[in-house]
Amino acid sequence: MSERYDAIIVGSGPNGLAAAITLTQAGCSVLVCEANATIGGGARSAELTLPGFLHDVCSAVHPLAAGSPFFKTLPLERFGLQWIQPDIPLAHPLDDGTAACLYQDVDVTAEQFDDDSRAYRRLMKPLARNWEKLADEFLQPMLHLPRHPVALARFGIPAICPTTFLAKSLFRHEPARALFAGIAAHSFLPLEAPVSSAFALVLGLAGHAVGWRVPRGGEQQIANALASDLHALGGKIEVNRRVDSLNDLPESRVILLDVSVWQFLRMAGHQLPVRYRRRLESFRHGPGIFKIDYALSSPIPWKAEACRSAGTIHLGGSIDEIAAAERDAFRGKIPEHPFVLVAQQSLFDETRAPNGQHTLWAYCHVPFNCQIDMSDRIESQIERFGPGFRDCILGRHKMGAADLEKSNANLAGGDINGGAANLMQLLARPILSPTPYRTPIRGIYLCSSSTPPGGGVHGMCGYHAARAALRDHFSMRKPQEESRSEIRPANL
Repeated sequence: MSERYDAIIVGSGPNGLAAAITLTQAGCSVLVCEANATIGGGARSAELTLPGFLHDVCSAVHPLAAGSPFFKTLPLERFGLQWIQPDIPLAHPLDDGTAACLYQDVDVTAEQFDDDSRAYRRLMKPLARNWEKLADEFLQPMLHLPRHPVALARFGIPAICPTTFLAKSLFRHEPARALFAGIAAHSFLPLEAPVSSAFALVLGLAGHAVGWRVPRGGEQQIANALASDLHALGGKIEVNRRVDSLNDLPESRVILLDVSVWQFLRMAGHQLPVRYRRRLESFRHGPGIFKIDYALSSPIPWKAEACRSAGTIHLGGSIDEIAAAERDAFRGKIPEHPFVLVAQQSLFDETRAPNGQHTLWAYCHVPFNCQIDMSDRIESQIERFGPGFRDCILGRHKMGAADLEKSNANLAGGDINGGAANLMQLLARPILSPTPYRTPIRGIYLCSSSTPPGGGVHGMCGYHAARAALRDHFSMRKPQEESRSEIRPANL
């Protein structure tokens, strides 16, 4: 007779592991099923180029992981997770050889902008002071009763604005505009779209509050620390266990799926009511990415000195150039000069490459399911701001849409965020409900980035889904775990 569990989690990404930990904290017996040979989902590391060069397979830099309300309750440092804060969290080079930088200090960031310094302080400083309150608000479903309505309103008014409108209204000069636009481009939305500014505000505020950190030893350390905490609590993980149908799973009271909306439709579509199934079928993918990992003989010779001390670099030039590239990718057109995101982890983490050598993590935004090799365009953007870059390359590893999906089924078409993050799909992710994790099939919950608050390594999708399952199906709670598991979730 097969073993029975209180809960089964499908997928061992940060959201799946967060859900599993939340349930085990409450006294549930939990099994996590992972299709790959290694855990982590988007938080994995591997030698992708040459021996001794450790690369992050998907995600790399973490303003939201370090600031996650749930992760902060976990003893992850005890299980080996060490965060590194680069000297400069983010640099955005311009064609004149300078760079606009996001520093952890709001005032230091503002001072570089001369005539725009007062506007930057006026926008960011009051919000940065309220980071803890705001993180609780926007890292959950949008449809909830605010606990901090004044702070949320002060954030929400500029957040709903299109980036191009807000940046050009507030800032007179290119450095501040470009820096804001580059951060907003993490939304994968056209910068003329409503709520695109929200991403610049959230990630910018996180940079001021907790920094844009990287894990020592690679992304895998995040997943490993979460898994170690889960094992310490009594949870189990099985790798190489692919789940194509809910019928493939052992008996359990609840099932939480750290899978995309489209995977869920493949696994259980015939069991879903027609109206719900049609809603999921109408859920829209976002643009994709084309990613390259590099083994380098030396650091990139950036023209802007600040870039040589930055963990993350945004390559896109002016606000208008970034807006054009993001507009093209969203509309299905290949950007000639794509917006490129670069991370230089090995400058700050000696475990990533052999002595004196370096890794580079880079990707650009492309249309969903793009089949075009973007290598030349990416390298041209890097070379534009770091002439001599190509001379440093020892090896490359490319990942297009098919490669990304092969590495992680949640990344179908190169969409790394579980669906577009436009206004409608932020409100209804994937349905309009205070508890969008619950599905019409009793005991089945979604806990992936296709649910609120969306993409990123923060675990909050898994945490909220697990809390919903506990409320619906379990009455047991361990009093001694209360302090670790209670972080003021919505609607409980």
